[in-house]
Amino acid sequence: MDTRKLIEVCYTPGEYAYFKDEFEIVVVIDVLRATSAICAAFDNGIASIIPVPTVEEAWEYKQKGFLAGAERKGQIVEGFDFGNSPFSYMKEEFKGQEVVLTTTNGTKSLDVAKDAEIVVVGSFLNLNHLNQWLAKQDKNILCLCSGWQDKFNLEDTICAGAICDHLINTGNFTSVEDSSIAAKYLYLSAKDNYLGFLKSSSHRRRLKNLNLNEDIKYCLTPNQTNVIPILRNGKLVNISEN
Repeated sequence: MDTRKLIEVCYTPGEYAYFKDEFEIVVVIDVLRATSAICAAFDNGIASIIPVPTVEEAWEYKQKGFLAGAERKGQIVEGFDFGNSPFSYMKEEFKGQEVVLTTTNGTKSLDVAKDAEIVVVGSFLNLNHLNQWLAKQDKNILCLCSGWQDKFNLEDTICAGAICDHLINTGNFTSVEDSSIAAKYLYLSAKDNYLGFLKSSSHRRRLKNLNLNEDIKYCLTPNQTNVIPILRNGKLVNISEN
């Protein structure tokens, strides 16, 4: 009998219902840019982040005096001071604060997965540290890619493939879904040059057209932080500090 735990990949939030009942841990991934921004925020000392799926909810928090950010289609929503650029969270005034965030894709995935036993945030920024933590968990793990408006995207899938590859190589995990096998091979093809491999990807082109090249480079540079954001009681906190 195979006693190994599962590590699988779900390409979009719209497919999550097909997977959710088998997995105790869900890793939400939105490389460009929500989960990268979340990791950057905790690396900068933000106390907690309240992810909300809609602009309306974020606005209600803002009206109550919260620091609130909103992004749709790569741009800051009118009336908000910041969106999901990781550089937005590298300011002194954010340290120790609670922040509210809504984004096109990433916070939707967090909302979809919120009832899972454990929900953590993954990106290239915290990849090694997250992999080491996941390898110690004796639980089935699902990488939930945020995609782009419920469509497949390359960067989230490659990041998920990196997690799959690491955990399978421990000998304690296995994958049986074609989605996971494909993600792993995409990662193996891209791992030596993420920027180059993703040069023609749809979301990279979308952000480049918005003059967000620095965001792209930052989000595709691995292992810049050891934070692991985890969802607890509707808020993301840093598991490394709690």
